[in-house]
Amino acid sequence: MGEKYNVRFEPVGIDIEVDEDETILDAAFRQGFMLMHGCREGQCSACKSFLLDGDLQMDRYSTFALADYESEEGFVLLCRGHAYSDLEIELTNYDEDMIRSGLPVLTTQPRIESIVELTHDISLLRLKLDGTTDFRFHPGQYVDIAIPGTGEHRSFSMANTLSADGELEFIIKRYPGGKFSGLLEGSLAPGDPLEVTGPYGAFTLRVSSDRRLVFVGGGAGMAPILALLRQMAESGNEREAVYYYGARTENDLFHLEEMAEISRRLPKFRFVPCLSESWPQGWPGTGDEGETGLVTEVLERCETDLADCDVYLCGPPPMIDAALPLLESLGVPNAQVFYDKFTITAAVEE
Repeated sequence: MGEKYNVRFEPVGIDIEVDEDETILDAAFRQGFMLMHGCREGQCSACKSFLLDGDLQMDRYSTFALADYESEEGFVLLCRGHAYSDLEIELTNYDEDMIRSGLPVLTTQPRIESIVELTHDISLLRLKLDGTTDFRFHPGQYVDIAIPGTGEHRSFSMANTLSADGELEFIIKRYPGGKFSGLLEGSLAPGDPLEVTGPYGAFTLRVSSDRRLVFVGGGAGMAPILALLRQMAESGNEREAVYYYGARTENDLFHLEEMAEISRRLPKFRFVPCLSESWPQGWPGTGDEGETGLVTEVLERCETDLADCDVYLCGPPPMIDAALPLLESLGVPNAQVFYDKFTITAAVEE
């Protein structure tokens, strides 16, 4: 362990202790403060902040996340930054309620309860927590799962809520040769242990808002959105909400019965499956229940006024990259857009 220093975050007035051998973001996690973050690898800029005072040095990072001119002005990435003196940092992207509702990051070893095939390339993985573990999370958050026999991990969002009986549930897309997802096709089995570290992520429901909710997802990106919808159904949330879910064909759709059940429990909720290929004639998802086109195209076609909505995005990186400028052009304030931005490498491999 190295020298320890005090880091003060403004304008929220929060102080934490940081060891010079850990990043500032990890120190905040350890002490239960959930600062804004995304990839945690210096590639997404979600944790970008401004150094007001002190000696902060950074590990290697992408200039796409922090341009040279920004670094020269004093901007830093908390996921790459190490303290070498007491620091004062101005948070440029934050939600004070979320920061203070953070949960300590823990490492635990649940065992696989089941692996179920949802589609030809998406699996449902359920893990059973040890009854003595104190692991907790907010719906919409994610964890790192260690790849057995390696020093690597992959990040996956939980699809369930805390009401689940000691379980963690994940919706995982399988990639050919995927270092973790490939193990779901016979290498891993019920009873096998996995190492899980978390929770991470700020993709959580802002309960203080009463704005209309617009969810946009695709593929395995359903996981955190499903967690939020389950949370709403369990609490009887009365906010108006719509979920546009993108898939290629009808065979790529899943959890349709649960979406119908959530619609029954939440009268102001609509589920809109969107197929990039045409709907088959006579399929029950046609008509008012389904749309044709890329999910971002459907969003632009069906939503004429999003400026007073909270928008949650989760899906493949190209979907996120297409949706963000679209939402900006439609007048949605950045503070009302929530998404998890993972690195392209992680997205391709897992």
